[in-house]
Amino acid sequence: MLEFALDARRGSFHLNVECGFASGWTVVFGPSGAGKSTLLRLLAGLDRMTNGEAVRGRAVLNGHVLADTVRGLWLKPGQRQTALVAQQTALFPHLNVAANVAYSLSRLDRASRGARVEEMLDLVDAKDLVNRRPQDLSGGQAQRVALARALAPEPRLLLLDEPFSALDGAASDALLARLQQWVDAHRVQTILATHDVADALAIGAEVLLLREGRKAALGPAAEVLAAERERIVRRLGSIY
Repeated sequence: MLEFALDARRGSFHLNVECGFASGWTVVFGPSGAGKSTLLRLLAGLDRMTNGEAVRGRAVLNGHVLADTVRGLWLKPGQRQTALVAQQTALFPHLNVAANVAYSLSRLDRASRGARVEEMLDLVDAKDLVNRRPQDLSGGQAQRVALARALAPEPRLLLLDEPFSALDGAASDALLARLQQWVDAHRVQTILATHDVADALAIGAEVLLLREGRKAALGPAAEVLAAERERIVRRLGSIY
């Protein structure tokens, strides 16, 4: 269970959202500029200050307080046991794929690290990339590796910000299906930010609809995105 009430400004943009996510999977849906990335960065603990103004609010994951600005508490990303995977992969250019995935596994012995790296690369269908450097990867390959690196330390909260944008539709769907099975098995609370209605409907999770930094709706995908689905059906009907 993730509960939060966050208030932050970035220039003229103002995010003010209060929510509780009971589902293991939640999709944050909205057009560009709705505040999806800002919300995920706040939950990850990355944006403590925006344009000199302090972020205000509280976030609690399964009873564990991540942030409470009234009490002056703001856990750093590493303390939150959260992982954020964004469109820009930010892989370490001086490390090969295996070393990138193993980066946060220093607490494991060498054999266990190797096994975990192999498991994660197998999950994202990237075992053949193990010795490559980031500069030798395509955009889609880099996104697969970034996801493997995020999953390797088994975070409690996984934040996905348009993480498969460089993959084609079939590859994205297949990876999303494998990921959904993995996070369900490991009981990892997952939030996927997207402006693709197909992603939201395919997962069948609860959906938070954001508009201009505010919660417009929260509920089952089939209900919250009914209007979007009908718009797409009408558009396809006019074409075919």
